Amino acid sequence: MSSLQNAYDLSKTLIDTEVGVSNWITVDQPMIDQFATTTQDEQWIHIDTERAANETLFGGTIAHGFLTLSLASRFAYDCFSMMDGQVMGINYGINKLRFLMPVRAGSRLRGRFTLQDVKARSATDLLRTYILTIEIEDEETPALVAEWLGLAIFKD
Repeated sequence: MSSLQNAYDLSKTLIDTEVGVSNWITVDQPMIDQFATTTQDEQWIHIDTERAANETLFGGTIAHGFLTLSLASRFAYDCFSMMDGQVMGINYGINKLRFLMPVRAGSRLRGRFTLQDVKARSATDLLRTYILTIEIEDEETPALVAEWLGLAIFKD
């Protein structure tokens, strides 16, 4: 039996199961500022701490939604390792995404992954669909929920 077939068979048994919970990451103001500079999205609610404290309901600056989403890759590193015979993993995209709660500067986030589906696309490609929930420590509502696609590439 091929490595891909073994991974597929194992993955099928895990559908609707939480398969990973990452470590916590602090999203601080320097991280937000770096993201703003990199993306050229320097809206004041992200970078002007004084104005955000005085003029928003958030009590200070908030992270960009796409900064929060971009941490998904880091969270995946905490949760997943290469499967037997896998040569690489590729972020294949997002089908659905909702930003549910702003992330205040200084918040701690972590990712939770639930396997939703798995498909063998070819003799070398295994497509896995996860429900990714990025939690904010001490908040009931998550920062975001997304349907995230990961492609595992196997040697022939």
